[in-house]
Amino acid sequence: MGVHGVKAVFFDLDNTLVDTAAAGRRAIEEVLPLRASCLLKVINALQSKHHYGEGEARVICDKVQAKLLKECHDPAKMCITDLRISHWEEAIQETIGGQANRNLAAECYFLWKTTRLQHLTLAEDTRGMLTELRKGVRLLLLTNGDKQTQREKIEACACQPYFDAIVVGGEQKEEKPAPSIFHYCCDLLGVQPAECVMVGDSLDTDIQGGLNAGLKATVWLNKAMTAPVDTSPVPHYIISSVLDLPAVLQKMERKINAKLGTDHTASRNE
Repeated sequence: MGVHGVKAVFFDLDNTLVDTAAAGRRAIEEVLPLRASCLLKVINALQSKHHYGEGEARVICDKVQAKLLKECHDPAKMCITDLRISHWEEAIQETIGGQANRNLAAECYFLWKTTRLQHLTLAEDTRGMLTELRKGVRLLLLTNGDKQTQREKIEACACQPYFDAIVVGGEQKEEKPAPSIFHYCCDLLGVQPAECVMVGDSLDTDIQGGLNAGLKATVWLNKAMTAPVDTSPVPHYIISSVLDLPAVLQKMERKINAKLGTDHTASRNE
């Protein structure tokens, strides 16, 4: 599917192409059990192996989720593994008290991490869409985050074959929304910013970054279709599913064709 003037589409990874949030929730549940036929692994480990009550185990996992949401990682100071083990260590100590238990924290972290990666999948219909899109435009995956963490996710969901290039923010001097990383992506593909479209779920990084870099269009994936705050950057298009992207590109094509037709008619009348 080609579009006049569009040569490349940049995709965000987390919560755009793969549902990282859902995978994280399922992993948390498996670090904790809901007793029925499904054993939830970190809670189960905390209950059965370390004799914590279900309530305590759930509080620990809730605290870890909160720490992940507020996480600010500087790879120059600490590797992502040590940081996230510390999240679990702090959550356990805040809940249970007593001395810090680094070994238990590490056990919980690696169980959570392994389970999350197992649940990260690139859906069949998404793979089909990417395959069709790539027949007409070049595709690039642009994701922020720690290079080790993001590369593990990319490997886990096996998305490499669907892209002409993959760029991880943690491997670059700047991440989204800095224009430099978008311009680097353009250079990789041999295209101009005005020939590219950015698709992502974050107004602050994906959409603002695309606007900062002067891309042709930005497409905000708003699954909940919530209203953005007045101060948010304004995307060119809004979709509720990444599978709606081909329709957006067709809409762009119609707009461009209509403009070309108008311009041609005007030139004939001069």
